[in-house]
Amino acid sequence: MMLMRARRKIRIETERLVLRAPTHADFNPWTGLRRDSEEFLTPWEPAWAEDHLSRRAFTNRVYWAQRSIASDTALPLFLIRREDDQLVGAITLDNIRRGPAQAATVGYWTGAAFARRGYMQEALVSVTHHAFHVMGLSRIEAACLPENTASRGLLERSGFKYEGVAQSYLQINGRWRNHVLYAALRMDRRGRTDAG
Repeated sequence: MMLMRARRKIRIETERLVLRAPTHADFNPWTGLRRDSEEFLTPWEPAWAEDHLSRRAFTNRVYWAQRSIASDTALPLFLIRREDDQLVGAITLDNIRRGPAQAATVGYWTGAAFARRGYMQEALVSVTHHAFHVMGLSRIEAACLPENTASRGLLERSGFKYEGVAQSYLQINGRWRNHVLYAALRMDRRGRTDAG
């Protein structure tokens, strides 16, 4: 007898957004947004596979999202603008580690047309809150290229603190690149003292 874990429906609502798992019906909006934003996104992301924008690759992405949520190994969410149901980007808590770590890594992207409008900060703050207060995680980690000032600013405005540099952390555009590391802690006392 095979036991199947019930599919969990994750829905996080913010002032302007609904964060939810990708569905097969998101293929056209996702492909259009990624295609329109390719020049904007590729300097910061690992190289896209040849079939990155194909229906098959997207179908695999949806199934991976479903399995990851059910097994509590990742939380991939699309950012849907409330006013018009427009896909504006995505955020993923990945590499969820339970046991003594209770930690995860966050990654995100926004379509070029929606950048610098505060959508990702709204999503990041909400996902971090969900991770700490619903999922019971203690630490959320993030990494970005040192020259990605927009992402660094986003992380700092969202309560993440700089922790250092990871050498040759990820391949970006076919080259191993150093990344700056940030983290948010549920019980953050960094920089605080017991004095008055």
